[in-house]
Amino acid sequence: MDVVTIAKFIILPIALGSVALVLVLGLANMARGGSPLLSQKLMQWRVLLQAVALCFVLATIILMNHS
Repeated sequence: MDVVTIAKFIILPIALGSVALVLVLGLANMARGGSPLLSQKLMQWRVLLQAVALCFVLATIILMNHS
């Protein structure tokens, strides 16, 4: 397996899935009236994971153009 294939089919789905999971957890916490502190912490994690996922997406695009 080359680096682009690993990035496209393993790393990106994990990164995007992590963002989606934290988003759903935050929405579920808010819907059930859970702790505002937990909602804040989940929002911080979501923003961090989105930044990481964006870096992986950009790196994958760059790698695909150089292959």
